Amino acid sequence: MTTIINGDGLLLGRMASIVAKRALNGESIAIVNAEKAIISGSRARVLSQYGQKRSRGSREGGPFFPRRPDHIVRRTIRGMLPYKRPAGMEAFKRIRVYVGVPSDLAGSPMETLEEAHMNRLNSPKIVTVGAVSTFLGAKF
Repeated sequence: MTTIINGDGLLLGRMASIVAKRALNGESIAIVNAEKAIISGSRARVLSQYGQKRSRGSREGGPFFPRRPDHIVRRTIRGMLPYKRPAGMEAFKRIRVYVGVPSDLAGSPMETLEEAHMNRLNSPKIVTVGAVSTFLGAKF
């Protein structure tokens, strides 16, 4: 049984850490509306940090940083897993991330993570993962 989490209005880092922990415990998780997840901070600071990541290394040899919102969320979750070890690899395979809501998951009950919701923020400065993705040049 797959747990479906709606990423709309959730803080990216908090959501990623919760999902990583649950995946390590053997749970299969699907995240929908990944482009609506939120990164806290001023737009200029967030976009400059993601821009720096893209300019690191060589274009041919990596490191490779994603542009699509679902790949950005997946990469963030991967950073919170021991993905080079067998347990981390298995946990990472149990995680699915989607832009929007796919037709096969449309009628299913969705869970939202209260401990990762944007209501926790004191500052109104936020950027969606979709905006970061568009800034990086994704065509999602």
